Amino acid sequence: MISYRERIADILAPQIEGLEKEEIMSMIETPADSKMGDYAFPCFKLAKILRKAPPMIAKSIAEDIREDSVFERVESVNAYVNMFISKEEFAKEVVDEVIEKGDDYGRSDIGAGKKVIVEYSSPNIAKPFHIGHIRSTVIGNSIYKIYDFLGYDTMRINHLGDYGTQFGKMICAYRRWGNKEDVIKEPIKSLLSYYTKFHEEAEKDPSLEDEARAIFTRLEKGEPEEVELWQWFRDESLKEFNRVYEMLGITFDSYNGESFYSDKMPRFVNELKESGLLIEDDGAQIVKLDEYGLPPALITKSDGSTLYITRDIAAAVYRKETYDFYKNIYVVASQQNLHFQQWIKVIELLGYEWANDCVHVPFGLVSMEEGTMSTRQGRVIFLEDVLNRAVEQTKKIIVEKNVNTENIDETAREVGIGAVVFNELSNYRIKDYVFSWDKVLNFEGETGPYVQYTHARACSILRNAGEEIQANAKEGFDAKYITSESAHRLMKLIYEMPEVIVEAGEKYEPSVVTRHIVDIAQAFNKFYHDEHILVDNEDEKTAKVALVTAAKTAIKNGLGLLGMKAPEKM
Repeated sequence: MISYRERIADILAPQIEGLEKEEIMSMIETPADSKMGDYAFPCFKLAKILRKAPPMIAKSIAEDIREDSVFERVESVNAYVNMFISKEEFAKEVVDEVIEKGDDYGRSDIGAGKKVIVEYSSPNIAKPFHIGHIRSTVIGNSIYKIYDFLGYDTMRINHLGDYGTQFGKMICAYRRWGNKEDVIKEPIKSLLSYYTKFHEEAEKDPSLEDEARAIFTRLEKGEPEEVELWQWFRDESLKEFNRVYEMLGITFDSYNGESFYSDKMPRFVNELKESGLLIEDDGAQIVKLDEYGLPPALITKSDGSTLYITRDIAAAVYRKETYDFYKNIYVVASQQNLHFQQWIKVIELLGYEWANDCVHVPFGLVSMEEGTMSTRQGRVIFLEDVLNRAVEQTKKIIVEKNVNTENIDETAREVGIGAVVFNELSNYRIKDYVFSWDKVLNFEGETGPYVQYTHARACSILRNAGEEIQANAKEGFDAKYITSESAHRLMKLIYEMPEVIVEAGEKYEPSVVTRHIVDIAQAFNKFYHDEHILVDNEDEKTAKVALVTAAKTAIKNGLGLLGMKAPEKM
């Protein structure tokens, strides 16, 4: 599609001495108020170059370029040149492009030949997959989809928390208070109850902590009984996790978790020793980071056991050596900011030049209305329960409102789960928030169901228009029929969508896409309200159906980048 910024820069360049085209392009603005034009060019910077007052420069430029066919009109207002694009030319350009590209509208090849790894979700084995995990899971999945859409060779990694002293506690608790039948019947809930009981009992009998550490040491050494129990806990947990992933439509390319890197860590401990970075401190091994404004990085404890930081170093190097990534993205809560700063700095000090290609994408935390979630105390909301309740609630609404759908269960699933996902992706990821059922299941306002309903409304219009009109719209249309203010506003938002997707990728921020498709949905509904679409005039109807097709496509593609379905009937 034509870049109007570039086209305008080409038109302005001959009028402006002393500025390159790229600089002119960067100065072009999009006014917040459409009454001030589709684009505006500020002339303050030209005052020194041309030795004239900015308003005089703006007036002169406006007079020189207003005859160009790309403009409907050009005005000078104070120090600005305000440019209004020809609505008819714009309509033809945008709608033709969207109809031609369809599901690929907004897709690009800017990432061609570049490998991007996205690590996300990463729940702990034998612990609940709770509402707190939804942020990493859906934010990470959306970032993966955005990078994939931008042409990167993208890989999804679920770095399972399947290693560490908590497994000593879990095995200890299972042996003392557990039984196989309960674990088979309800793996996570049973294991959580054992884990909770362990901490309750350990407060009374601290020797349990020593027992758990000893069990984990045996697990690290590969003792068969401990390894067998650990593997069983892992397998049973994954069955439950995958049930939730299936509901969300999420899959991964790798489930290599912490345990995968356990045999790869000694290499880096040795590298740190050989480089002189490793220092002994009360029996523990650390890397001092004072000069970088960071506390020491603890590499091994006094008993020789490793920590998260050692495993993350090993994982990063393994991924670089195995996949030669362009970016290695970690979607992990902001609580871990210091941890990422430390181990990325250690990798840099080891001489790995690609250290800063490891990117931590932090997000805010979820808390419950009744207080902070705590796995140890067993106070959590299971994510599967949230999704199931959202689907049930949606089904009730569909039945009550007699919604037009051929498959109530499928629509309830798409809309209910979509409501939860959209709720997560509608705000900036870094913001903390309190989980509220009322908010998640609110189907009014700027919500997922609102956007999905708008898509279904567009589909309904197209069905009513008939296949012949839809085919005609794809072959060609007279753009003069879609130049109203509401149509133009809708087309501008559709036109901006490819740039919005790029911005979302650069910022690792799915909410940029979320907000934009809400804007498209609102603009479409205003167009629908202001205009009679299925009119008697065949040429007018064809043009308006073409615009409806473009809007439907943009909304569907945007929802897809969020990991949501776009129902055709609601």
